[in-house]
Amino acid sequence: MAKLLVLYKKPKSAEAFDKHYAAVHIPLAKKIPGLKKYDISTGVVGTPAGPSQIHLVATLHFDSLDALKAGLASPQGQAAAGDLANFADGGADLYLFDAKEV
Repeated sequence: MAKLLVLYKKPKSAEAFDKHYAAVHIPLAKKIPGLKKYDISTGVVGTPAGPSQIHLVATLHFDSLDALKAGLASPQGQAAAGDLANFADGGADLYLFDAKEV
């Protein structure tokens, strides 16, 4: 299983971010070919030391890194990537990796 982990930093307006993310970005991302599972954080994203600068964490699951990369390169993946500028004004870090259960 491969994952795309997206760490969205605190936006200027959490309300505007959340509204756009739910109404526009999630539906776009769910169309990415090869996507098997998509989950997001709820509530405050903290650290063992306290609050963080992260507003939301999204994890997208694919069968393999090749499937993940193909999904991101597809028109649907490009549409989702292009949408980031419309709501993620605090910035976002994306990480791609293979994972296994231990």
